[in-house]
Amino acid sequence: MSTASNSSETGAEAPVLFSQDGPVGRILLNRPKALNALDLVMVDMMMAQLKSWEQDPSVKVVVIEGVGEKAFCAGGDIRGLYDARKVDDEEMLDAFYRREYHLNHYVATYPKPYIALMDGITMGGGVGVSIHGRFRVVTERTLFAMPETGIGFFPDVGGGYFLPRCPGEIGMYLGLTGARIKAADCLYAGLATHGAESAKLDAIKGALANAAWDGDGFAIADDILNKHETPFGSASLSEIRSEIDHCFAGDSVAAIFEALRNTASAFGTETLETLLGKSPTSLCVSFEQIRQGGDMSLAEVLNMEYRLSQRMVCKPDLFEGVRAVIVDKDHAPKWQHGDIGQVDPREVAEYFEKLPKDKELNL
Repeated sequence: MSTASNSSETGAEAPVLFSQDGPVGRILLNRPKALNALDLVMVDMMMAQLKSWEQDPSVKVVVIEGVGEKAFCAGGDIRGLYDARKVDDEEMLDAFYRREYHLNHYVATYPKPYIALMDGITMGGGVGVSIHGRFRVVTERTLFAMPETGIGFFPDVGGGYFLPRCPGEIGMYLGLTGARIKAADCLYAGLATHGAESAKLDAIKGALANAAWDGDGFAIADDILNKHETPFGSASLSEIRSEIDHCFAGDSVAAIFEALRNTASAFGTETLETLLGKSPTSLCVSFEQIRQGGDMSLAEVLNMEYRLSQRMVCKPDLFEGVRAVIVDKDHAPKWQHGDIGQVDPREVAEYFEKLPKDKELNL
């Protein structure tokens, strides 16, 4: 039997719905008109509920999914952050990233199986509340991307941790280009742990609810997901892997651009064209973030990304990128720098400098 509890909010209009189905704690992201985009209220609700379930011995496993067929979670509530920046609401800009990154880290260290059903669009902030869980299930409707360089930001929510851990240079490619990939590619890149048809998700949830949960909960969850596995065929990334690894192995964004120019292929031409539309500052900062993150723990990466976030929100490119893509939708941003050659390495280095002690994330 299901029991619903929505922290201080109740009813179908709450942005996150919580329920318990036997041993299963269920999180339902409930903003379908906004493609379940994550805002601060949702972050706080999820954190509180997860902490409650951690202490509740009747909850053996947590499942998170989104309402509707379009999206698991299409990202953070960028429009809300844009409006906060417009009125210089520094407190809001601090609170959102601070609490979101704490939630991302908590999901990664959660002591019970955490299963994300990434059915539909999964981008940005939606990646943050799924990819750090032990189990990430993709379906034929999954569309995964970290598109932040296109709005003058960087692939945050731990992108500096999970992107460099993709095979070869796939993570750098995904982080800089914002390329959208489907289920087979998510599995190939190690971003997902299991694949299942959308039609099988109810069966998975039923099996989780009916399991005895005697013994290792992580092994039980893994066994149930394996039994419902759907093969999604070959990954398109595997077909361009050699070109990705060659072109994105450079020691700078300029080197990547040069390698793409020298690649006489459709991949080289199309990828270069894509990158030329991104914020030059964002590309250079993201490159450093992904390279540095390869040798860091998740906590260290999130501390670094928090510094980047607090500096990015004060710069013109994020404001302009959100205006061009989300507010006015003219898709013609006028970036601070005309090209990557105008981005001073000293300017990039400043984004990574430590904040005052009382402003650090301190994970």
